[in-house]
This record gives sequence, C-alpha cells and structure tokens, in this order.
Amino acid sequence: MKKNYELLEHTADISIRVKGTDLKELFKNAAAAVFDIIAERKTREGTKVRLAVSQEADNLDELFVNWLNELLSLSAVKDLIFTDFKIDSLDEHSLKAVVSGEKTNHFRMNTEIKAATYHELKLEKDDSGWQATLVLDV
Repeated sequence: MKKNYELLEHTADISIRVKGTDLKELFKNAAAAVFDIIAERKTREGTKVRLAVSQEADNLDELFVNWLNELLSLSAVKDLIFTDFKIDSLDEHSLKAVVSGEKTNHFRMNTEIKAATYHELKLEKDDSGWQATLVLDV
C-alpha cells in the first residue's frame, strides 16, 4: 500500500510530512500515518471497535493537533490501534468523525508517540491539495 506520508529528519522526535487532496484526506492520512508509525499488524484483522470523535478549535492548526492527540488518548485509554478513519464533517473550527480500531494484541508495537505538537507545525494548501508538516513527541 502506498504511504501518504514521509518521515523527515529530526533530532529527538519524529517529524512527518503528510499530503491529501483535500482537508478531509489530509486529516485522515495524518491519523493513518501516526498509527502506522506506532504499530505494525502481526495477526489477521480482529474485531473492530468503532468510536465517534468530535473536536472543536479556534483555528485549523489547533483542530489538526487536537484531532491527532484525541486519537492518541483514545488509543491509550481503550487499548486500540486505529486503522480506519471516516471524517463526516470538517471545517476550520470543527470535526466529526468515526474511527475504527482493533485491540493492540493484533499489532507489534514499534514506537510510542506521546503527542502531536505545534513545534514546526505547518498546514499549507497548494494546487495539488493540502500538506502538513508536524513533529510527534516520542
């Protein structure tokens, strides 16, 4: 499967660049990248757990970071690795989504990500869509 993100050089943490044709795809691809970095499937698919996620923020940067950090928090609390992200609505100030995940015992854990950060965060729109550069605290 083609990856929609690339790892960038960073001294202590993990820096990634994510692309999407629109904002929904950017948010979805960023979430998928985070969980792809965290864990790798080791067994066939297990029982999926679906959760509704909603976020509100003052601006798009805050919404982006809040989205990723909410998923990291839910992952830790519910012992899940999220594998599917359906964004129902998204604008500069709010997001509503349904995410699906499986218990962590179906995965080999690679890297613990504590949080998405504002450090070097950049969301940009160009002719081909959207791009985000962000640093993940490990």
